Amino acid sequence: MKRQPVIKAMNKTIPTDQNIEDFLSSIGDPAQREDSRVLVGLMSKIAGEQPVMWGASIIGFGKLRYKYASGRVGEWMRIGFSPRKDSLTLYLMCDTSKIAPELATIGKHKTGKGCVYIKRLADVSLNNLANLIHKAYSEAKTHRP
Repeated sequence: MKRQPVIKAMNKTIPTDQNIEDFLSSIGDPAQREDSRVLVGLMSKIAGEQPVMWGASIIGFGKLRYKYASGRVGEWMRIGFSPRKDSLTLYLMCDTSKIAPELATIGKHKTGKGCVYIKRLADVSLNNLANLIHKAYSEAKTHRP
C-alpha cells in the first residue's frame, strides 16, 4: 500500500515586513486611524516590542509558539489588533475567561474566544483597557489552544 505524503498545514497569517505607518495611513476612517495609532503606542509600551504586520491587516506584538493536542504547531502574536470595518479587533492569545474581571471594567465591547471587539476607543476606559491588555500579554505565556 502506498503511503500518502504528510502535508503540514501552514498558518496563512504570518509576520511580514510591511511598513506599519504605511498600513496605518491607509485606514480610510480618520477616527479608526487615530484609534489604531493609539493602540500601537499602548501595545508597544505593554509588550516592550516594536509592532510587526501579520498578514495584510493585523498589527502584532511578540510571538508565541503553540501546539494543539493534534500535534499541529504554529506561531502567533502574543497580542495584536486589526482595524476591521465594524470594529477594532483585539487579538489576545489567552482564554478570555482568564481576563473576565478586567473585561468587566473596560466599557462597551463584545468578545469572541480570544478576541475583544471595540467599536471606538472613546467607548472604553483606556486605563482599564491597558490593564486588560497587560494581563492578556502575561497570560499568553501560559495559554495553550
